[in-house]
Amino acid sequence: MPKRKKRAKLELDKESVNKLQDIAKSRTLSATHIERATILLSYWDGCSIAAIARKMQTNRPKIERSIDKALEIGAVCALDDLRRSGRPRTIDKESRSWLLSLACQKPKELGYSYELWTTDLLAKHARKNCRKAKHSSLLQLSRGTVSKILSEHEIRPHKIKYYLEKRDPAFDEKMAHVLCVYEEVKILREKGLTQDHFIAYLSYDEKPGIQAIENITPDLPPVPGKHDCIGRDYEYKRHGTVNLMAGIDLLTGQVIGQVKDRHRSREFVEYLKLLDERYSSKEKIRLVLDNHTAHISKETQSYLKSVPNRFEFVFTPKHGSWLNLIEMFFSKMARTFLRGIRVTTKIELKNRIELYLKEINQGPIVFKWKYKMDTAPVLN
Repeated sequence: MPKRKKRAKLELDKESVNKLQDIAKSRTLSATHIERATILLSYWDGCSIAAIARKMQTNRPKIERSIDKALEIGAVCALDDLRRSGRPRTIDKESRSWLLSLACQKPKELGYSYELWTTDLLAKHARKNCRKAKHSSLLQLSRGTVSKILSEHEIRPHKIKYYLEKRDPAFDEKMAHVLCVYEEVKILREKGLTQDHFIAYLSYDEKPGIQAIENITPDLPPVPGKHDCIGRDYEYKRHGTVNLMAGIDLLTGQVIGQVKDRHRSREFVEYLKLLDERYSSKEKIRLVLDNHTAHISKETQSYLKSVPNRFEFVFTPKHGSWLNLIEMFFSKMARTFLRGIRVTTKIELKNRIELYLKEINQGPIVFKWKYKMDTAPVLN
C-alpha cells in the first residue's frame, strides 16, 4: 500500500493569527467563518486532523478541505467560499429585455387595476403572455427570479420617488430676487446692524390646520425601571384646527405671529396692520412670501393702496416655498412644540402657541440662508 503523502504545515504570520482568533471568538459572524477559523488555528497549533475532527464533531474530509484550501490560497482567504460558475441561465437575454420593458410600463396600461407592479403580478403576466411574445424561457418564471432580474438592472417599479417640476417660467428670476433679500440681510448683519432703520426684512407664511386634539384619558408618566416613556391612550377627541400666521424678522430673529381660525384675505390684512403698528413709520417693510390668493387679493391690494410705499412683497416662485426661511421655523416648531401636543379646547391651543412664540422671542434665533447663496446677484 503506497504511503500517504504528509500534508504541509500551515504557516501564519502574527497578523493572520490575530485575525483568525478574533473571528473564532466572534458572536456576530457566520458559523461557517467561525468554524473554519477554529480549524485552521487548531491545525496551526499542531493538532492532527483526526483530533480536530473529534473536537469539532465533524468528519475528516471537511477538515482536510479547509486546510488544503488554506495551504493553496492563504488562511484568511480560505474562510470565504470560492466563486462558482453556478447553474447556467435558462432565461435568454431577449426574454430578460422583454421582462424589463414590461416592468417599465404601468400595470393599468396593460388592463390591470394595479397602479404599480408587484413581483408576483409581473411574474404572472410574463408567464401568461410569454408564448405570444416568443419568450418561452419565461414559462416557469417565479417572483424570486423577477426580483433578481430587476435588482441586477437597478429597476424598482414597485416604488415611487417624488420630484417637483418647475412650473413657473420665471422661477430663476424670482429665486434671484429672494436670494437678493437674504444677501442684503447677510451684509447688514456682517456690519453689525440688527436694524436697517430704512427697511425691515421679514420672511412670512401661514401654518394652517394645526389640530386641537384632546386625550380621552390622562397620559401616564414614565416609571424608572418599568416604563421608559409616557403612556398615551390611542383614542382622542378633535376640537377643530387653528392657523398660525407668522413672520420672522431676518435681522433680529424675532417671530411676529397671530393665531386665527382661518387665513383669508381679511386675516392677512389684519397681520399687515400688526406689522404696520410694530415697525417705525420711517421703515419700509419688505416681506418674502408665497403666491397664496390672500396675498394678492383685491382686499389686500385695497389695503396696500391705503399705506403707499409701506410694504414691498418679494414673492417666491411657484412650487418654491422651500426658498422661504420661515419654513425652517415651522419645521422646528412641528418637531418640538407641536409634536404630541394635547389640549382640551381650541382656545387653549391658541394660548399655548402664543406662549410658545413669547418663549422663542426671549432667546431669538437668526436663521441664515446658505443654499445657492453663491448664485445671488452682486449688490452695489
